[in-house]
Amino acid sequence: MPERRGVPFKPRLNDELRFLQSWFQNPLKTGAVSPSGRALARMMASYLDPRMEGPVIELGPGTGPVTKALLERGFAPERLFLIEYNREFCNLLRLRYPGVTVIQGDAYEMRKTLKGKLPGPAVGTISSLPLFTRSPQDRDRMVNEAFDLSHAGGPFVQFTYAVVSPVPLKSGVIEGKRSPRVWMNLPPARVWVYRRP
Repeated sequence: MPERRGVPFKPRLNDELRFLQSWFQNPLKTGAVSPSGRALARMMASYLDPRMEGPVIELGPGTGPVTKALLERGFAPERLFLIEYNREFCNLLRLRYPGVTVIQGDAYEMRKTLKGKLPGPAVGTISSLPLFTRSPQDRDRMVNEAFDLSHAGGPFVQFTYAVVSPVPLKSGVIEGKRSPRVWMNLPPARVWVYRRP
């Protein structure tokens, strides 16, 4: 079996099964039946600049495909702060990505979950949460908490399978741009990048 940083690396099929099991157990907490594909994860990570100082907040990392893309992009493990609700995924992430900070908690209570843990303002936030399972008010509040914890202009990056924005857009308050559709993902998805002017 191939290894990554001294830890056996589970084949993607095992990750698919983990996601499917988690989705069956709690579909409102696990937003997909499979992990993000490599092309989607890379596109998400491309919107954050490793040359900028500060940590990165990742929400709903699951089995870690976006985490891997962030590391490949050049972010050091100690700069990554992951909030994951699922205990099994947390344990897997700690084994798979040594040095990354994995916090079991609620991303919709981000300020409370991260209190005293971030070393400074974040470069931005990257999310794989199933946002449409929550109210527009919950989504709006969470995204604004992410902006509050980030450098001015720091992005909130979110993927979606939907054709509409998963974050309520408000001109002059929360503005967003979407990527082209990523066809090399199952199912095809796109990335939205939000900023607070």
